[in-house]
Amino acid sequence: VGFECADLRTPMIPFSILDLAPIAQGSSATQAFRNSVALAQEAERLGYHRFWLAEHHGMDGIASAATAVVIGHVAGATKTIRVGAGGVMLPNHAPLVIAEQFGTLESMYPGRIDLGLGRAPGTDQRTARALRRDLNANAEQFPQDVQELQHYFAPAQPGQAIKAVPGEGTNVPIWLLGSSLFSAQLAAHMGLPFAFASHFAPEHMAQAITVYRDRFQSSEQLDKPYAMLTVNVFAAETDAEARRLFTSMQVQFINLIRGVPGRVQPPIDDIESYWRPDEKEWVARALARSFVGTAATIEPQLRDFISTYRPDELMISGHFFDTAARLNSVRIAAEVREQMRER
Repeated sequence: VGFECADLRTPMIPFSILDLAPIAQGSSATQAFRNSVALAQEAERLGYHRFWLAEHHGMDGIASAATAVVIGHVAGATKTIRVGAGGVMLPNHAPLVIAEQFGTLESMYPGRIDLGLGRAPGTDQRTARALRRDLNANAEQFPQDVQELQHYFAPAQPGQAIKAVPGEGTNVPIWLLGSSLFSAQLAAHMGLPFAFASHFAPEHMAQAITVYRDRFQSSEQLDKPYAMLTVNVFAAETDAEARRLFTSMQVQFINLIRGVPGRVQPPIDDIESYWRPDEKEWVARALARSFVGTAATIEPQLRDFISTYRPDELMISGHFFDTAARLNSVRIAAEVREQMRER
């Protein structure tokens, strides 16, 4: 993967970005894709390492359902930043189809494509059935599907009957994604890099990372464990403004609890009047790994987080209503990264 975690007192790890091509209230998917390109271009300029998009289906506020297509759009608008899936929900697809899609992307943008794999449906059960037709193609087959995908990316063997064209011999880097111990154990067993979804499911983060590192077995792709943690970052010029921007994500999670998910809402001034005590508690747990405030506020918090959990890479996420505010936030996060490197 190419990066190492240096002196823990001065974290020297790359920062990356997770994007869902969010659709804001009053906007459109077309504008969401323009926003994702602008974000990726700014991330590239600021020295972020990779830019990932995630597969979700049937959600009014997320435009990245056709993930490989959006990855190609973003990769074509950038030059150096790695672009990939964070992730593709493999049980929704035949491995051969994904091998062809990402083999095509790797052939178009050599050395810049990542393939992160998840085993959740990325949607509700009815939509999952519409996607898969046969729900027997479920998460229980995930390990075998990953192995099949690796087979298609490897150089073809003499007499091999089924090939991914493009795909064979591209050796697209595969990551396993997860929010549980299952994915951590599988990534360790298969010798693959592992990304944990601590930005919305932080409960098992510490245990999963420990299990992954303790049980890691080297592979052709990776000789030692490489763990990436995803967190939310809402940075602004004042703490009050950052907290206000953060309410868009809090509201989105509340609406998800209430069964009325929708497009990203504008920030609100009084979040306390919006949620019930039980909702507030649930959202606080789900978004516990969120860093909200000015550079001066989040810098020591991020430093402590990185020093404690020792990720090899940090991926930042966040549902912003306003693209300009998100661009500003990633600029501030980049400044914080440089401050940590200098100390």
